[in-house]
Amino acid sequence: MPGGQGLLFLLALFFALAAGLVGCFALMKRMVLASDVISHLALPGLGLAFLLKINPLLGGAATLFLGTLLVWQLQKKTGLATDATIGVVFAAALATGAAVTPREDLIEALFGALQHISLLGFLLGFAATLFVVLSIFLLKDRLALSVFSPELAAATGVNIARIDLYFLLLFSLTILVGLRFMGTLLASALIILPAATARQLTGKLSHFLLVSSAAAVVSVFAGFLLNVLVLKLSTVGPTIVIFSALLFGLSLLRKRT
Repeated sequence: MPGGQGLLFLLALFFALAAGLVGCFALMKRMVLASDVISHLALPGLGLAFLLKINPLLGGAATLFLGTLLVWQLQKKTGLATDATIGVVFAAALATGAAVTPREDLIEALFGALQHISLLGFLLGFAATLFVVLSIFLLKDRLALSVFSPELAAATGVNIARIDLYFLLLFSLTILVGLRFMGTLLASALIILPAATARQLTGKLSHFLLVSSAAAVVSVFAGFLLNVLVLKLSTVGPTIVIFSALLFGLSLLRKRT
C-alpha cells in the first residue's frame, strides 16, 4: 500500500475507533437512523467546494456543522425529537447538494474515494478522532445519565441541552473524518452497524463501548484488505460496510446460541 494510502488506512482505523464509541450513545439516544441523515448535511458543502475547486472537506465541514447547530436550535425551540428535526434539515440539504454538485464529482461525494492523504491531513484527522475519543470518555457518565434518567441528570446539575449539543458536535466531527473515504452515504454506517452488533452481545456500558469499537476497527481492516488484495475499487466504503453488516449478522447468531 503506497505511503499516502497507508496514512489513509491508519486514519480509517482511528475513525473506526471513534465511530464505535459515538455509535453506542447514538444507539442509546435512539439516533441511529438520524445518524444516517446527519452525514448528508455535508453534501451541499462538498458540492460547492467541488464547484469552487477548493478542498471538499472544508465545504463539507461548513455545512455539516452549520446543519448540526440548526438541528440543535430547532430541537430546542420546537420541542421536536432529534430525528424529526434532522429530517427537516436533511430534505433541504440533500436537494441542495444534489443540485450544486457537479455530476462528475457526485459519486465521490456520495461514496468517498480511495486516495492519497498528506501528512498534515492525517495529523488533522488523527487529532479530530483523538478529541472525539477523549471527549466521549469524559462525558460518558453524563451522557448515560441524560439518556436513562433526564430528571436525575437535571437534578444533579447536568445541562441536558448542552450535553446534547456536545454530542451532536462530536457526532458531526466523527462523520467529517470519515467523509474522505466513506462519502456522505456511507460515513454513518460505521457508527450504526458496530453499535448494533455490540448491543446484541453485551448490556454493560464498558463492554458495549469496547465491543462496538472493536467491531468497527475489524470492519475497516477487513474492508481495506479485501479491496487492496482482491477488488481494487476506487473507494473502500462499500467493502467496509459489507464486513460490518456481516459482523452484525454473526452477532444475531451468537445471541441465539
